[in-house]
Amino acid sequence: MSDAPSAHPYIPNSVPAVRREMLDAIGVGSVDELFGSIPERLRVPGMLDLPEPLRGEYELRRHVMGVLDRNESCAERLSFLGGGCWPHYVPAVCDEIVNRGEFLTAYYGDTYGDHGKMQALFEYASMLGELVECDAVSQPTYDWGAAAATSICMAARLTGRQAALVPASVGAERRSLIEGYCEPWVALETVPFDARTGLLDLDRVRDAMSEQIACVYFEMPGFLGVIETQAEQIAELAREAGAMTVVGVDPISLGVLEAPPRYGADIVCGDIQPLGIHMHYGGGLAGFVASPDSERFVSEYPMFLIGLGTTAVEGEYAFGEVVWDRTSYIQRGDSKEYTGTTQNLFAIAAGAYLALVGPDGLGELGRGIVQRARYAAERLEALRGVRAPVFSAPFFKEFVADFSDTGKTVAEINRALRERGLFGGLDLSGQYPELGQSALFCVTEVHTKTDIDRLADELEEVLR
Repeated sequence: MSDAPSAHPYIPNSVPAVRREMLDAIGVGSVDELFGSIPERLRVPGMLDLPEPLRGEYELRRHVMGVLDRNESCAERLSFLGGGCWPHYVPAVCDEIVNRGEFLTAYYGDTYGDHGKMQALFEYASMLGELVECDAVSQPTYDWGAAAATSICMAARLTGRQAALVPASVGAERRSLIEGYCEPWVALETVPFDARTGLLDLDRVRDAMSEQIACVYFEMPGFLGVIETQAEQIAELAREAGAMTVVGVDPISLGVLEAPPRYGADIVCGDIQPLGIHMHYGGGLAGFVASPDSERFVSEYPMFLIGLGTTAVEGEYAFGEVVWDRTSYIQRGDSKEYTGTTQNLFAIAAGAYLALVGPDGLGELGRGIVQRARYAAERLEALRGVRAPVFSAPFFKEFVADFSDTGKTVAEINRALRERGLFGGLDLSGQYPELGQSALFCVTEVHTKTDIDRLADELEEVLR
């Protein structure tokens, strides 16, 4: 906290004369006086006990690479982990496009300086809107959880109600995000799922409906991989009660599953990570919100919206933000929600992916994932003491396998698989103790028959 005797190359305004001028301007004798309101017991006396600095760029690079090399990534390990961030193939063209200088190095400019980026974001929103069959699509939120929470809050404002129904099958991390965001404006009521099918308990949905319910939220497919075959009935129950239906969707499933508005969704949300975005350590995620293109819905969006309009030149069009006045940039503290930094590069990657794959490609991709996941479940079901899939409802990409009768815990099984070069399924025993020693396995287009057979063979050895 004390005044440094000389300038530091990496600390702004550290030149002694500049620092003295700034202190004089605010009438303070020293930097230490600025921290006078902080009790001494909360201050660190003297210098921090830090290691010696790394003074060379090469030395720093070796240190950082040494830290990173301690990780075990899916590049070195065959992975069957999912649960919100999934191993999908990323075409080289997606990386090529998002790494262009005008996209990668620009932060977020105005309509003129970032015209190309605005067009790329508009094309992304247009293609995703076509996929989910909604005319209004937001720029990305941080992840699916943020998108779901925003959608639920939008429904609450639209209906003037302060409660929402949320499935018990929503993953713990996403549930935590939704709870933290909605509190204290929207109360969440949990609807259990059927232990046999994995589907929402329709009678409990019906019983929970009231004049206070703003919306019912469910996922397609759900966190546990189950496809909610009662979606139309759930939406009808919500409609009869004057509530809305919010559906969280994995967009890569829409090559084989219907778009949510077809079975009654009023607002659609989800994560675009499967659409050409690499998995990162704790990231690679970007949520979206979509709805009808009506003022009633659009006025409730907190995120940026990119639109297309004519210019002063006849026949010319331009891209830029629309309905700007509704955001926190204009309304500040009076805005309904906060708009901040978004995952624009991820949106551009997803746009490139959708343009490259196209409708027929998404259909082929979805069918291949279904076939691979079904084959994996059958191979695991054939193992002694293993039950897979646990739920009787159809599933997409992910399924639950129960190891309770093997005499081993999922943690023990996964440790043994790691030693054999595999990441096993996500351990569900903490989140869902009622499922016993169960794990969530993810199978996508990147997994070959050989990969799946290897998983089954290694599991058979581990379970002996």
